[in-house]
Amino acid sequence: MNLTTAFKDAPTRTVDVDGTSFAYRELGPPTGVPAVFLHHLGAVLDNWDPRVVDGIAARRHVITFDNRGVGASSGRTPNTIEAMARDAMAFIGALGFEKVDLFGFSMGGMLAQVMVQQEPQLVRKLVLAGTGPAGGEGIVRVTATTLLDMAHGAVTFKDPKTYLFFTGTANGRASAKSYLARLRERTDDRDKSVSISSFRAQLKAIHRWGKQGPDDLSRIDHPVLMMNGDHDRMVPTVNTIDMARRFPNAELTVYPDAGHGGVFQYHEDFVNRALDFLER
Repeated sequence: MNLTTAFKDAPTRTVDVDGTSFAYRELGPPTGVPAVFLHHLGAVLDNWDPRVVDGIAARRHVITFDNRGVGASSGRTPNTIEAMARDAMAFIGALGFEKVDLFGFSMGGMLAQVMVQQEPQLVRKLVLAGTGPAGGEGIVRVTATTLLDMAHGAVTFKDPKTYLFFTGTANGRASAKSYLARLRERTDDRDKSVSISSFRAQLKAIHRWGKQGPDDLSRIDHPVLMMNGDHDRMVPTVNTIDMARRFPNAELTVYPDAGHGGVFQYHEDFVNRALDFLER
C-alpha cells in the first residue's frame, strides 16, 4: 500500500474495535516500526501540526487517530487516562501492529506512560512532549487554566491555544499565528470537532491523573525523548524535567521562550531530533 506523504491530503479511514469505529490517518513509508501519535486535550485529527506530521512521515510510518468518542470516532469518551490507554492499545492491535513507537503530546503523553507500563513489549521508543507524570506538579490545575484561557480567547476573539500553547512575547505571538494558520491548511475531509461531553470527560481524566500517586518510572527502561517549552502554563515544565530524571534512559530538550506547544513552535528542530532519536 502506497501512503501519501502530505497530512493535508491523507484520507480518513476507520477500523472497527469491538463495535467502536476508530477514525485514523496514516502516511509515510509503510515499513518499519510505525510512530503512533497520541493527542492532547480537546484535539481531533486536524489539530496535529502538519509540519510535525509531514516531517516525521518523510522517513517514518505515521499513524494519527481519534480515540473513543473523539472527533469522528464513535463511542463514549472514557473519563480516566487508563481507559483511554486501553482503547489506544486496542486500536493499535486492530491495525495488526505488534511493536510501535509512541509520540504522546500533553494528555497523549499520559496515555503513553500507561501503555508502556501495561504493555511494555508493544512499545519500542517514547517521545513525550508537554506532559507530566501521575500526581505531577500543577496537573490538577489544568482544568482551571484551560477554562480561563478559553474565556480569554472568547473576549479577545482568538483561539485559546494562542494562550495555552505559546508565550505572550512577540516571538510567542508570531509562533501562535503561524501554528494556527498551519492547522487550517487541510480544506477537505476535515474532522468533527470534539463534543462538550468528550471534552468534559477528558478534563476529568486529567484531573484524576493529577491526584494519583506517582508511578515508579525507574522501571521503564525504554528509550525516552522528553521535550517541552521553558514556560509551559498547562503542564508546568518542572514535570518534564522531573520525568527526565526519573526515567533511566531519557534525553531532555527544553526550548527557550516557548510554552506548552514548544514542539510546534520549534517544529523543524523537533522533527530533526525526533527522527534522529527514532532512527538510532
